[in-house]
Amino acid sequence: MRSLKIAERFKSIQVHALSSSSEKTNGSNKTTVSATKSHNNNNLKKHRTILSWSKNKFNTNNSTSSFSNLVVPLQLLSTDSDTIEPSIEPYLKPINLVETLSELYNRIEFCLQSEKVSLYVELFSVLCGLGDQKLLRRCLRTARQNAEDVMSKVVLSAWLRFERRDDELVGVCSIDCVGYNVLECPKKNLENGFFPCSINDHCQCHEERKDENFNNESVCLFDNEEESDVLFCVGNEEINCVRWRIASLSEPFNAMLYGDFLESKKWKIDFSKNGVSLEGMKALEFYSRTKRLELFTPMIVLELLSFSNRFCCEELKSSCDSHLASIVESVEDALILIEYGLEEKATLLVASCLQMFLRELPNSLHNSKVINLFCSFEAKEKLAMVGCASFLLYYFLSQVSMEESMVSKITMMLLERLKECASQRWEKALAFHQLGCVLLERREYKESQHCFEEAFELGHVYSMAGVARTKHKQGQPYSAYKLISSIIFEYKPNGWMYQERALYNMGKEKCFDLDFATELDPSLSFPYKYRALEKVEEKKIKEGITELDRFLGFKLSPDCLELRAWLYIALEDYDSAVRDIRALLTIEANYITLHGKIQGEYLVQVLSSRIQKKNQAECWMQLYQQWSSVDDVGSLAITHQMLENEPGKSVLEFRQSLLLLRLNCQKAAMRSLRLARNHSSSMQERLIYEGWILYDTGYRDEAVTRADRSIAIQKSFEAFFLKAYVLADTTLDPESSSYVIQLLKEALKCPSDGLRKGQALNNLGSIYVDCGKNELAKECYNNALAIRHTRAHQGLARVYHQKHQRKAAYDEMTMLIEKAESNASAYEKRSEYCDREMAKADLDVATHLDPLRSYPYRYRAAVLMDEQKETEAVEELTKAIKFKPDLQMLHLRAAFYESMGDLSSALMDCKASLCLDPYHAATLDLYQRIQKLKF
Repeated sequence: MRSLKIAERFKSIQVHALSSSSEKTNGSNKTTVSATKSHNNNNLKKHRTILSWSKNKFNTNNSTSSFSNLVVPLQLLSTDSDTIEPSIEPYLKPINLVETLSELYNRIEFCLQSEKVSLYVELFSVLCGLGDQKLLRRCLRTARQNAEDVMSKVVLSAWLRFERRDDELVGVCSIDCVGYNVLECPKKNLENGFFPCSINDHCQCHEERKDENFNNESVCLFDNEEESDVLFCVGNEEINCVRWRIASLSEPFNAMLYGDFLESKKWKIDFSKNGVSLEGMKALEFYSRTKRLELFTPMIVLELLSFSNRFCCEELKSSCDSHLASIVESVEDALILIEYGLEEKATLLVASCLQMFLRELPNSLHNSKVINLFCSFEAKEKLAMVGCASFLLYYFLSQVSMEESMVSKITMMLLERLKECASQRWEKALAFHQLGCVLLERREYKESQHCFEEAFELGHVYSMAGVARTKHKQGQPYSAYKLISSIIFEYKPNGWMYQERALYNMGKEKCFDLDFATELDPSLSFPYKYRALEKVEEKKIKEGITELDRFLGFKLSPDCLELRAWLYIALEDYDSAVRDIRALLTIEANYITLHGKIQGEYLVQVLSSRIQKKNQAECWMQLYQQWSSVDDVGSLAITHQMLENEPGKSVLEFRQSLLLLRLNCQKAAMRSLRLARNHSSSMQERLIYEGWILYDTGYRDEAVTRADRSIAIQKSFEAFFLKAYVLADTTLDPESSSYVIQLLKEALKCPSDGLRKGQALNNLGSIYVDCGKNELAKECYNNALAIRHTRAHQGLARVYHQKHQRKAAYDEMTMLIEKAESNASAYEKRSEYCDREMAKADLDVATHLDPLRSYPYRYRAAVLMDEQKETEAVEELTKAIKFKPDLQMLHLRAAFYESMGDLSSALMDCKASLCLDPYHAATLDLYQRIQKLKF
């Protein structure tokens, strides 16, 4: 009976639209337009237009023409609208991530060297869903460190470059060696073999290039004195050769010149009919004596390459292959030479040409000739003939293409090639799942369903969400509901399961599923958006905004920022709406609102006509205010406005990057840093931004070098601060601490604004506390507070705690909580300065404000463990690990399992955490201890 009732509910769905004046009783301003909208072509959707909305509300004498003439459907703000539907994520999403990571660690630990690249790439694909860019870069870097074959080195090196987006750096050539590590050196990539002793070496390309130039200048034809004993005739020309040297080129030549052939008795041999030119024969003779090719033109070397294939000259072929590979310097060169390489099966030359294309990504995807080479089945087969078509190659290409456009034909074709190259089970599951995601976006639902079903059959359970979604799109919501219900019944619950089922459910059961999805995984944005729109439909827009505030308080999501902006517009709070759109554009510069209807920048221009304009001085004052109140979103918005006033201002772009890093928007932060570097007005300033880029991508020594070079040009606050920050990001001994302190003091002597000096004083105070110099630390923190660096309250609290003044420390943190807009971390820190019950209360508030913070879970688990509630302690950690597999939480749970005698579970957690950080000392010690106990 229950199933019958559910099936009945799915027959029709009414879609409602928001009135922009939904909180008003007067309905005279409401205007609706009917439009056909549904997958069954029979559901009616009501929506308004910005034109009618603007005429009713803002058609005054002061309204700008752009505002009143903006005509775009406001297809928005309905709980049943497809526009807020969560997308199917194009990643591998294991049901039990910890178990999967543990099993992967096992395989990595005991695999052959030749298998390591594949395993680290699999680890990369499993961790993609976590969205931690530094963790993903580490996986790619480790894979590159373990690569043996040329193609793996070429692809992984290019992938690392793409993740850093060096293509956006002005003045950087794609084939140039960056000069700081052999792992990303284009020249070293073309060397076969695994060299464990050199993976951390600095690249010596520049020195080697000087040596090569010197050697080329000093080349002498040193064997001219060797007496020739055979002449090779090409046309009417004769080339003097040394018989034994020509014979040594290959077995066929040796047989011809020293075997039973007539040529062995001749001193003059006619070689005119063997397809070699006079210049080619001269080059061959020269090579036979010197083993050098660099003095010849590429066409002559290509002729020798073809000659070596016909006469089985393996050493000559290898030399030609290497030489030609070394001269590929542009996409145009590569497009010409790769055809020769494929025809002559010159693997190194083909790999070098591919390296050129890959290092030019994503720009090379807009070259039709490059696309034909990568996308067509025939080209893939040709690449396979020379060992250059691999799953890894097409995995990288398809990821780049998906970032460019999920629905493009290029993406489709690359994923088809990826599927053809897949051999392992996980590779096939990934290829089918990603192809399903792309087809779903392209609205090719039947084909998409087939791909998701294939991925599910290969063991990827998350793909069943794709199957359900495609069924729903084809008008089968009840079938979709049953599919997801069966997954929930069969497997341990995950947040995405209940979120997905909520799409096909209704009424109270829908709300239950969404609430439970949030409980299982608070990082899912759709439940918050749905609940917000429910409030809107109940004419409670402010409560809808409060619901979105909950999510945006710990995770800055563009879609939630956009939705909140529209709700502010409905309330006529244009200042807040513009703030959110500006913050959104800082994260995604080309964001288009209303699912492709309005450019974000244009919307800002339109709404700006309704708010008070600020000059740059007023913006600086507001930035100080937002900074001091720890309002990071507000600070982002005001920096966006300042950059609008002064486009390309590198100092502001740098500030923007710092804010984005604080908000955990790593990709956007790196983009702002690159812009700052490109727009820098001097070499001294440019070196600083390059240093930050290097530091953020794991190259600390190189970052310090950039800082030193900048200081050598001109002493500056930012150069000293960069060097101090990088050096402090390690375990400091007393000597190192003194040096960092000196650097920060030098920084504070240089000109800068109060925002940056406050940060430097805060950092200096922290190091003083570490060194036990509490009075000096207190002075630093007080000076920072004097210039409105509010976060210094936290440092001052630490000083009081060191002096055993817990009440003063608690009060200091209370002041920070009262001043800060974002105060989850302040509640967390205050918990250290009060008794257990008050601490638990503060940590509960911290979890409510930011459920992704791991310390509160660890504290509560430790308290439960102290109370001998072992099962509850483990469960407290487990519920957080399900949505955030944090290294510290995994380590603590492993220690709990060890104390409980559950060594198998302890080992599993240790292995999973070592996948996240293979050098975590505490986990390594625990892992080794448990292994001894178990075995």
